[in-house]
Order: sequence, then C-alpha cells, then structure tokens
Amino acid sequence: MNNLNWSNIDELPENGWGLKILFPLADELTYNRTPDNNQNCLRLVKNYDSTSEELSSQNQETSPLNRFIEPVNKFKNLFFSPSPNPKNLQKTRQQIILQVNSDIAVLEDVLAWYQQLENQPIPKPIWWQCQIALAEGFTNAVNHAHKNLPCTTPIHLQVTVFNESLEICIWDYGPPFDLKAQFNNSSQN
Repeated sequence: MNNLNWSNIDELPENGWGLKILFPLADELTYNRTPDNNQNCLRLVKNYDSTSEELSSQNQETSPLNRFIEPVNKFKNLFFSPSPNPKNLQKTRQQIILQVNSDIAVLEDVLAWYQQLENQPIPKPIWWQCQIALAEGFTNAVNHAHKNLPCTTPIHLQVTVFNESLEICIWDYGPPFDLKAQFNNSSQN
C-alpha cells in the first residue's frame, strides 16, 4: 500500500494521476491541438440517462401519489415509449463559458461557476463526476500544460449540457502531447 500524504499536494506523483481519474469518468476523452496550432483542447463527454430517478433537479421529497405513479410510468415506457430521436439527444440545454488565469487559486472560482448547472436534469452522480473531471482538467492545465508559462496565461473553459450528455472542453496554451500514449505510460508505472 502506498503511504502518500494526500493532504500535501507536493507529495503526489508528478505524472499519471490526473489521467487515471479522467479516463474512467469519461465516455469520450480527447486532447487535440486546435487547427491554428495555438491551443490544445481537452474534451470530455459523459453520457447519462435523462430519465434517471436521481436527477439533480428533483431534490424535493416524493409524494405518496408520485411513488405510485413512477412505477406505472416506467412500466408504460417499457412498451410505449417512442424511439429516441438522435437529433433530440444532442439538443443543447445550457452552455456556460469562462476564461480564467492559469492560477491554481482560481479553482474555487471554477467550481463555483460550475454550480450554475446544478439544477439541470443531470443525474446527481454524473454531475459530481463531471465536477471532479472539471477540477482535474483545470488543475492539469495549470500544473502541467502551463507549467513554464506566466500565471496570466488564459485557460478557456466550456461546459455544455445536452439532453443525454455533458461535455467539458478546456483549452490551454501548453505544448502538445499524445494523451493516449501518456495514459499508457502512466498505467504501466
């Protein structure tokens, strides 16, 4: 068992932990150079079932009538629900955009910015996983991509909520690298 002091960020291993967090959380994960070759874009997509009982927007207690109706509706949907419309699945529900400096102290502001999505119909476990992914992606941009750049270097963040997925994009100005090769190296260590 590894005896790292997790409360001291300086004792965390330099490479690999961020990727080991991001890969299992993501249904799609890419890190590509933008066409103008000035930035990299980390893109993470997490799919979810928008009919889940654990939706973040359903924070109120369920009434006895609703407890009766929910199983009836589920049974009805098994036999009578229409086929999902692929166009409807990619309909944008909300998009938020933020630009911040490359400073780890701004992480608290990034997480507060993400809070505005809390009332979207996203299953709560997915919402939390994406918050972790956003924090990890931002931290990687600050600590790795922008390691040798001034703290005034901007990081662009965008989160888009679709009917059945959430997409996080983080643009940085660091040198390009091969995400898959980096993950393979870190998983071998």
